[in-house]
Amino acid sequence: MASAFDAIRPPADGDAITVSTTRAFAERWLMPRLARFNAAFPSVVVHIDATEDVVTPGIKGVDLVVRYGQVDRAQDASVLFNDSYIAVAANAICPSAARLAIDDFRPRPLLAYRWKNATLDSPAWSAWLAGISHDASRDFRISWYSEEPLALHAAERGLGPLLCSDALVGDQLREGTLRRIDGPALPGFAFRLVEATGSARRKSVLAFVDWLRGEAATFRAASAPLMTRAA
Repeated sequence: MASAFDAIRPPADGDAITVSTTRAFAERWLMPRLARFNAAFPSVVVHIDATEDVVTPGIKGVDLVVRYGQVDRAQDASVLFNDSYIAVAANAICPSAARLAIDDFRPRPLLAYRWKNATLDSPAWSAWLAGISHDASRDFRISWYSEEPLALHAAERGLGPLLCSDALVGDQLREGTLRRIDGPALPGFAFRLVEATGSARRKSVLAFVDWLRGEAATFRAASAPLMTRAA
């Protein structure tokens, strides 16, 4: 009965929800958009739990989880969007040519990061390089980072090209601070929303779910043209 009343009441002052997701998704995708939710629902406080651990919604106060990985057909309805892996570089180190080749960035190292989830078959520079024509007589050096956000920050600061999720650099590609390097888009995985059964009936959680799905739909529509320019 209490859950039924919560569903029809507007969010109360001080109502709070907790969203758990990876640090990279929180920092690169969710936080830049969160002000729009705050403006629409000023009475709802959003807590962000950034972790690489698999968190179960409904436990330890977590209401919603955005997970990243493979999905099966039964989970299709929970998918916000899928990503691909593309090579990008900071505009500051790019030549002025309209199209970029990976050989334009020698002798800079390629940037890479170590995946926390060992169960995923992570896209690799070797697979990306195998899909393009380049000077194979000269090996690229790779500069490794222990965290995905660190590698993204390194790329933005012009330390070298990075193979990364297009979902995490879509805003920067549109703004022109990062540019895509000619080459394949390697298959990635899915970002999907997982809800806790009990908390899904709360008005504040429903509002956040609707807002998040709307932001995801807008992002998919805006990203489609960018992903076809340098394939």
